[in-house]
Formats: sequence, structure tokens, C-alpha cells
Amino acid sequence: MKAVRIEGYGDASVIEVKDDAPKPKAGPGQVLVEIHAASLNPVDSMVRLGYMKEMAPLNFPATLGGDLAGVVVEVGPGVEGLKIGDAVYGTGSVLAGSSGAFAEYAAVSAGQLAPMPTKLGFVEAASLPLTGVSALQALTEHIKLKPGDKILIHGGAGGIGSAAIQLAKHLGARVVTTVHGEAVAFAKKLGADEILDADKAGAFDTLDGFDAMFETTRADLYKSTLGALKKGGVLVSMVGAPDSELAKKQGVTAMGLGTQVNTERLRRLADLVAKGAIEPQVDRVFPLEKAREAFVAREAGKVRGKIVLEVR
Repeated sequence: MKAVRIEGYGDASVIEVKDDAPKPKAGPGQVLVEIHAASLNPVDSMVRLGYMKEMAPLNFPATLGGDLAGVVVEVGPGVEGLKIGDAVYGTGSVLAGSSGAFAEYAAVSAGQLAPMPTKLGFVEAASLPLTGVSALQALTEHIKLKPGDKILIHGGAGGIGSAAIQLAKHLGARVVTTVHGEAVAFAKKLGADEILDADKAGAFDTLDGFDAMFETTRADLYKSTLGALKKGGVLVSMVGAPDSELAKKQGVTAMGLGTQVNTERLRRLADLVAKGAIEPQVDRVFPLEKAREAFVAREAGKVRGKIVLEVR
């Protein structure tokens, strides 16, 4: 089986596409998925670089990748609701007990899969699980965004940010987002009401009156705009736990978000896609054999949405 594997932690040079990786089998609670496409997320780079090795060490050689879309070809013991031939999407990371998504086949926990959105192809569906669920979890479960609320989304051009802009508009909010200059047109296309060029001096100076803030870019950026939240406002960060003492002084609630991809949230995400509320944003597509180049492109920045690996 062909798979994207690493023998140790390191930069993109450690990535190898192997033709002889063992084909996994579906264990209890798992299904075997014939992968058609898989997408890159920042966490994939963090895993490869070893940033998570204290919390979740890898057993080498390890297959990279989480987000996937494909077809069920084997059903393990104890699995209900999925059958051979089902088109599914979800996540298959080794950190979650699966076998890794950047491969021709992956043994994946059935609880992290759902039927693929019917209006999407495999490439588009593979771009959605982590980013879409992150936006859904943050805006509907933690922030509880309501019609008429005003939200600031840091990083509107990224995978999570682009999904969050669309979802926030669907929920009836007024959306202000920050992007780097060359991504202004992209954010406008997504429906943001106001777009701030983060490269311009003083871009955040006049911000005020926000009910919520969603940080998707870097751990400290929110500090420059936290004062724009109303008393009682909510900050959710994808990049670490915010400073709770600073938030307390501002009279706001602040929390870090650890995304939990599961069947129920994936079904809700698919429903939003069916309604046209969220459209996948695929920047570039690489063949599986070019996985190293795909990682280099994502880590260089300037990605609009997601980079996807096409497997078959």
C-alpha cells in the first residue's frame, strides 16, 4: 500500500511516500476506508515536527494525516450505521487511534466518520472535517452566536477562518475578519462585512463593540484586540489557552478550543453544506506522491482555505 510515512520527527525532508506500507485491517469499532482524498491541517505539521510527542508520542514508522474522504471497504466488529460501499468523510489520525489518512487505505474509528455531503466530490469533502467542525464547535457550542451579534474572526483566509466566516453569516452575525493584504478579495468573496489588512499599521486601532472573537492564527494576536470585546463577550482560541487573568480584567470569557471531530458534528456540518451555508475552499490539490511538496506549500503560508492530497 502507498502511504506518506515518517521514520522520525523533523522538517519536511523526513516525509517519504512508501509503496510497501502494510495495509491496515478494521479493528473493533473501526471501518477500513479506501481513501480518495485527504487534506492537510496545521496539526499534521505539528505532529511531524514533534511538538506533540510528550503528549502523544508516535510509533515509527508512522503514517501522517487526519482529514479524509473515501469509501468503506471493510466493517469491523461492533460497528453500526456504516456499511461497505458508503462514501464517508471524517478524520483518521494516528493520534486518535486510527492508522493515518495519507494513504491508500486507513483503519478509522467509526465514531469519527459520517456520510459524505452528497453535493461534494471527494476532494472538497476531504477539505472539511477538522476546519468545519472547529468553526461549528466554536461558534455554535462555545460562543453560541446569535443573529445580530458582532464577531471578529482572526485569520479569515485560513481553513478554519474561511469556514467560520461563512457559518457566522449563516447564523445572522455581522462579521469582521483580519487577513493579510493579498487575501482581502478572498475574504470578501466569503461574505465578511468588514475586512482588516493585518499588515497595515493601526489596522486594529478603532475596533470596538464585539460580542465575540475567534482566534485561528497565532497565540498572542488576540491580545491586541481583546479590548474590543464588550463586557461579557466571549473569546475562543484555536491556538492555545488565552490569558485568563487578562480576560478577567477585561470582563470577558476566554477559552481554548480542542476540536473533537465526531459523527454527530460531521452530520451537522454536512447539513450546513447541503443548505449552501458552507462551501469548501480548496486552494491547491497535489497527488499523494507529492505530499512533501504539499507540506512545504502549506507551511510557506499564503494558503486560501485548504491544500488537499488526491489519492485516487
